[in-house]
This record gives sequence, structure tokens and C-alpha cells, in this order.
Amino acid sequence: MLLPVAIPIILLMALAIRLESTGNPFFVQTRIGMGGCPFSMWKMRSLFSDKFEILAWDEELTLEDDRITKVGRFVRRTKLDELPQLFHVVSGKMSLIGPRPDIPEQVAQYSREQRERLDAKPGVTGIAQVSGNTFLSWPTRIELDRWYLKNASLGLDLRILWQTLAAVWRGESKAFDDLGAIATTQPPTEEFSDSFSDFADDSDEQAANPQVLTPVE
Repeated sequence: MLLPVAIPIILLMALAIRLESTGNPFFVQTRIGMGGCPFSMWKMRSLFSDKFEILAWDEELTLEDDRITKVGRFVRRTKLDELPQLFHVVSGKMSLIGPRPDIPEQVAQYSREQRERLDAKPGVTGIAQVSGNTFLSWPTRIELDRWYLKNASLGLDLRILWQTLAAVWRGESKAFDDLGAIATTQPPTEEFSDSFSDFADDSDEQAANPQVLTPVE
């Protein structure tokens, strides 16, 4: 249902990206999927084509980075650069909601517990993406995903989808303005898990009244 709506948007973004800068409007990168299987993940290109070679694998880009195009800033801020991954959902390589797929260099550093993220299909969006995303440290995002896999439900998925749509509409940085400059280095605490426990209930009442996910503090 989402794909027919997404295709015209993807084509318009591809045209805008191509008009601003040379090169393929799509960015293809190897990511690790369910069971540790690698696959080629598609995104809209947000950097100038000649800038990829100076991008470190563990580098977190900000929207102010001069390697990002004007169109790239828009698609990254609204998360529309992820839309091509709906094709991966249709092909069965990804799901709509789940842990975001990491690159091989990151997966190589996983602990045994962190490899639990590979027990499910990677998602176009997930609980870490609506709980702070790049405002959070990498270990914290992994722990959020592990918590999600243990508490997944229809109600929780609906809330994650609701918050993702809010981030697309308002822009990710705007959606997380209240977070400030978070640099969390510890995994979610027991109190954090308790604060999210109501989202793991997929009752009809909760599904009909989605709430805003509380960011980690």
C-alpha cells in the first residue's frame, strides 16, 4: 500500500538530486540482514558523488556538513532518503519496523548479546529511530533494538510508525529538539524498560490511541 505512494516521491527526489549534482541519485551500501546475511541496501544519495571516498565508516554526519547537497539536507532531515527501502520490504529482505541494518564493520564488533539484533529482519524504521536516533550513542541504539525484539507487538509497532511519520512531517531534528545534545554511553536501564512497557501492549484500545514515545534521558 505504501509503495505506490512512495514511487512518485522517489522519482521526484531522484530528479532533484540529479539536477543538483552529477552521479547516481541512489546510494547503495552493503548492510547485514537477518541471520548475518549481507544485502545491498538502497537509499537516496545525499552527498556529492566525489565525497564518499573521504567518509569514514563510523562517521556520524550532521546536516551542516559541506559534503551534503542541498537536496540531501532535506531528504536526510525528513528521513525520505530511506524510502527506496520499501522495495526491500516487498522483496522480503527487510520489514517495515525492526532494528536498522548495520554495515559489516559494525556487526564485526558486536558482542554475543548484541548479535540478537540479527535474529529479526532489519527495519526501515525502528524504536531507536523514534527515541533519539543519532542523538543516542551506538551501544544505546543497539540495546533499544534488543529491548524491542523482546517486547515486539502490534501496539508497539503502531506507535513506532506514528512517531516515524511525525519525524518525516516535522523533520528529525525538529522532532527531537527536546532531547538536546544527548551523548548517552550506557544501555537503557530497568527504569527505561518500565517506561516503555505500556507500548508493548497491543490491545485494541492502545492501537486506536497511539501515544508519543518518550525519548531516553
